[in-house]
Amino acid sequence: MRAIGIILAGGNNSRMRELSDKRAIAAMPVAGSYRSIDFALSNMANSHIQKVAVLTQYNARSLNEHLSSSKWWDFGRKQGGLFVFTPTITKDNGLWYQGTADAIYQNIDFLKESHEPYVVIASGDCIYRMDYNKVLEYHIAKRADITVVCTTCEDQKEVERFGVVRMNDDDRIVEFEEKPIVSSYNTISTGIYVVRRRQLIELLERAALEGRHDFVNDILIRYKNLKRIYGYKTDAYWSNISTAEAYYRTNMDFLRHDIRNYFFKQEPSIKTKIDDLPPAKYNPEAVVKNSLVSSGSIINGTVENSVLFKDVYVGNNCVIKNSVILNNVYIGDNTRIENCIVESRDTIRANSCYCGENEIKIVVEKNERYAL
Repeated sequence: MRAIGIILAGGNNSRMRELSDKRAIAAMPVAGSYRSIDFALSNMANSHIQKVAVLTQYNARSLNEHLSSSKWWDFGRKQGGLFVFTPTITKDNGLWYQGTADAIYQNIDFLKESHEPYVVIASGDCIYRMDYNKVLEYHIAKRADITVVCTTCEDQKEVERFGVVRMNDDDRIVEFEEKPIVSSYNTISTGIYVVRRRQLIELLERAALEGRHDFVNDILIRYKNLKRIYGYKTDAYWSNISTAEAYYRTNMDFLRHDIRNYFFKQEPSIKTKIDDLPPAKYNPEAVVKNSLVSSGSIINGTVENSVLFKDVYVGNNCVIKNSVILNNVYIGDNTRIENCIVESRDTIRANSCYCGENEIKIVVEKNERYAL
């Protein structure tokens, strides 16, 4: 393809509550066996983008570990490859990334040393499938300076989390408001952009000279009347997991047959790093209904409408309902968990009860697993 890829995966978000305390949002587990960033990486690979940079910053250890080999997404080639860039101290700069535009600017050599004419910029915290070739074709046909992929947000309360756009009859963006308190529009930006490489270098260098660091506010909104910025509308499934509630809801979506088929039964597939684990084991007392149970898990109790990630142990007489249980959790006997997200590597003592009442409860327990 005639483009290189950049995935922004460095952000922190307090709306994830305790879930982002020890990992980047792009490294959040999704749908049993995947990480959030797998979807953007797979879309890049499936669109034949051979050279991709991931910009990480906050709590990057888990993400760096996941990206330690590029072979899972088929980037291990002679040309191109997968690059992971973290903030580096140089003679001219000793700061962290100050914003999305600054993150790309600090790695501007990656853009300057590439030869492909276009750049696809995506976010690491979104769950979707997309052929970026179609967006690029649209970008060229419209003779756009920047193309923003947009979708419709069904829930008006959720609109405040996103950039809201208004387009004219030709799909050119005439209004762009970042995270408004109230908006009468429900067309939102998905955080996926296509821009000409040289144009991007020029915009970033100008923004840096003026001390501006944010891609949306300081490039898209600032230049919307000067540059030809178009919206590319998509109606396919798209979800952003940057709040605890949205994360829970997205995982629950994967209990739907149509969503699972859309992501995992259609070619080209979503790829991830493979762990060598045995299949899930269901002991005679296990009762499992409408749930995703991942490899390495052992089930003794009742699991309903839940997503269990890898290496989860559910003890005798346990009841797990409407919950998301992250990797390597041990749940002791006679425990009840309902409407919760249980943090990874937790040990839940026997005879415990956790129920989320009005909102999703996040369970973080650090009990000793093996008592001598």
